[in-house]
Amino acid sequence: MTQPNTSFQGNKIRLYLGSALLFITMMTTALAIGPIVLVCAGFPFAVRYHMAKLWVALILWTAKVCCGLDYKVEGLEHIKGIDVGIVLCKHQSAFETIALRLIFPIQTALLKQSLLKIPVWGWALAMLKPIAIDRSKQRESLKILLKQGKACLDEGIWVVVFPEGTRVAPGEEKKFNAGGALLAEKTGYPVIPVAHNAGEYWSRNSFLKYPGTITVKIGPVIETKGRKATDINAEAAAWIAQAMTEL
Repeated sequence: MTQPNTSFQGNKIRLYLGSALLFITMMTTALAIGPIVLVCAGFPFAVRYHMAKLWVALILWTAKVCCGLDYKVEGLEHIKGIDVGIVLCKHQSAFETIALRLIFPIQTALLKQSLLKIPVWGWALAMLKPIAIDRSKQRESLKILLKQGKACLDEGIWVVVFPEGTRVAPGEEKKFNAGGALLAEKTGYPVIPVAHNAGEYWSRNSFLKYPGTITVKIGPVIETKGRKATDINAEAAAWIAQAMTEL
C-alpha cells in the first residue's frame, strides 16, 4: 500500500495554499449550488442530479489544479452492460463520497440523517433522494435501507454503500456491516466492490490535500441471486482487502 504523506517534502506553502483554496471553493460553491438545487425541486430528479454533478466536477477539477491531486479509475469494463447495481466501497475520506458521483451512473447513497440538517447544503442534499438513516437505531435503519434501496434500484438508480460505516484510516481494517449485502440478497441486484487509496492523499481528519494520483479500482461484478448476505459480504470484503494490498 502507498505510504502516508506525513513525510511530504514538497513545497509546503503551495500545499497549504492549495488546500485552503480547495476548502474555500468547496464551501462557497456549495452555498451557491444549494439554492439552485432547491429551486429545481419541482423539476425531474435528473435535473437536480445534474446540477449536483456539476458541483462534483468542479471540486475534483479544483483539487487537480490547486492541490495537484488527480485520480484514475481501473476496472470500468466491469460495469459495462450493467444497468443498475449496489456499490460496496472502501471508506477512507470524503473523496470517494464525491468522486463516485462521476465514476458511476446516476446514484444515491446511504448516509447519516444528520447531514440533511446542515443549512443550504444539507437541504439540497435532501433533494437528491439520499437514503438517510439514524445509525443509533440499527433495526429501523436497516428497514429504511431495504425499502428505499429497493425503490431506487427498481427505478434504475444505483445504490452506494460504505459497509465500514465510517471512514477508516489507511492500513486499518473494520468489519463490514451487512446492510448493503442484505439489500443485494433481498433484491437480487449485483454488487460491485470498489477499493481505492484516497486516504493517502485526502485524509479523513486532515485539512491538507497532498499531490498525487488516487487510484480507484472497480472489481468484478458479484452475482447475488440465490445467495445469502453473509456470502455476498464476505466475497466483497475479500476482494477489497486484496485490492488494497495492491494499491
